[in-house]
Amino acid sequence: MDRTAHGSDAVTGRWQMIGFWVAAAGLLVALAFPVSTEPARELTARTDLLLAIVAAAAAFALASWPSAFSAVLGFVGTTLGCAVTILLLRDAEIAGYAAWGYWLIVLATWLGAILTSTRLAALGPGDQTSRWLRDLAIPLFFGAFLIYLWEVTVRGFGVSPVLMPAPSSTATRLAASLPVLGEDFMQTFVRSVLAGYAIGCGAGFLVAIVAYRYNFLKRGLLPLGNFVSALPIVGIAPIMVMWFGFDWPSKAAVVAVMCFFPMLVNTLAGLAVAGPMEHDLMLSYAARPVQTLLKLNLPAAMPFIFNALKINSTLALIGAIVAEFFGTPTRGIGFRISIEVARMSLDMVWAEIALAALAGMAFYGIVALAERAVTSWHPSYQN
Repeated sequence: MDRTAHGSDAVTGRWQMIGFWVAAAGLLVALAFPVSTEPARELTARTDLLLAIVAAAAAFALASWPSAFSAVLGFVGTTLGCAVTILLLRDAEIAGYAAWGYWLIVLATWLGAILTSTRLAALGPGDQTSRWLRDLAIPLFFGAFLIYLWEVTVRGFGVSPVLMPAPSSTATRLAASLPVLGEDFMQTFVRSVLAGYAIGCGAGFLVAIVAYRYNFLKRGLLPLGNFVSALPIVGIAPIMVMWFGFDWPSKAAVVAVMCFFPMLVNTLAGLAVAGPMEHDLMLSYAARPVQTLLKLNLPAAMPFIFNALKINSTLALIGAIVAEFFGTPTRGIGFRISIEVARMSLDMVWAEIALAALAGMAFYGIVALAERAVTSWHPSYQN
């Protein structure tokens, strides 16, 4: 078994070595092709970029040999390749008119980035800090490269900003609109999402505890929960606006409805995890029902409860944004998206989307950290 695994690792290492050499060769071959379909200076006439291309190719070639610095060299080569292609887009004769020479650099850099990510993922376990840095570096590197591919694709092919703005223009608009984005964040996330999330999850948790104690409630609520969870947001939101008005309480009500039943279903499933043997043990200790709930059922249900909390952390933001399409004051992420789409201001729309994505990711991360702190005893967190 060990011999087979060793042979598989050797084959993988050989293919990675070939891949790095292909990436290095692709960068050098690109120098022989034009970078634009329009008259423009070639790479060989741009001394600084030419040196960067040669350095990137050398970094990929050196990264092909397995070593402790292989991932670092691959990162250096990828960074240089990305920098060259981004700087070339500053030339008006290249942006929108990129030719084979340009796209060969992009493809070679893309190949080098994939192999670098593979080398990063294959690094030894090391100490806890090293593992944490590696686990953080891989998604950051991967995400940054996806944004790079988006940037060069949109600007290299000259895609209209009405159809798809480049990440750089979105970032510029986001930085220039921080006061407006701050108001929208306060209205949508702080007021609507957090309030509705707390109400919906809290109510679902309390009802689940009561329903677990009384079986007839569980039998009656679960089918009702399946029915309500299938209702579309666009059907609930106008009703909540009529009931609670145009401000944030109606959006919080939509969020509460969306969060209630995932929490109810997951909590009920978690409370039922403890088996007859565990309950018999508690009875042998003369534990009261409340003690059994607090010391047996709830700890066993915590992974299920946090699963519902993580699901609801994304559902809540989606529900609040969609609910704002059906009536809201002159602020909010959903309101701003609907207004800016009508104005064909797609960079502002993407800035609002980026704000929502960052808020949702941070919210999910906070819940995940709380889960790790509360359920550190769970086998999934054991080394």
